[in-house]
Amino acid sequence: MENNKSHTGASLNYGLYISVWLGLIALTMTTVALSGMNFASLTVPIAIAIAVAKSVMVAGYFMHVKFDSKIFKIFIAVCIVIFLTMIVLTFFDLTFRTDIK
Repeated sequence: MENNKSHTGASLNYGLYISVWLGLIALTMTTVALSGMNFASLTVPIAIAIAVAKSVMVAGYFMHVKFDSKIFKIFIAVCIVIFLTMIVLTFFDLTFRTDIK
C-alpha cells in the first residue's frame, strides 16, 4: 500500500475558491461599469490594471501557480518579461516609424 503522506499538493479550500471567484465577478462588474465612463488617457491603464489583477487571481489560485515550485514561477516570470519586451518594442517601432512612400 502506498504512503500518501509524501504528497505535497495544495489542500482544497472551497471557501478560498469561492472568494476568488467572487473577486473575479466584482472586477468584471467594475470593468463593465467603467467602460461607460471617460477617463481620457487613463482608460487603457485602468483596463490593463484590472485585467492584470484578474489574470493574477486566475493563475495563482485556479491554475495553482501559487502552490507550485519556485523554479516554475521563475519560468513564468521570464516568459512574461519576454512577452512584455516584445510588446514594448513593437509599440516603439510603431511610434517612431516614418512613412516611406
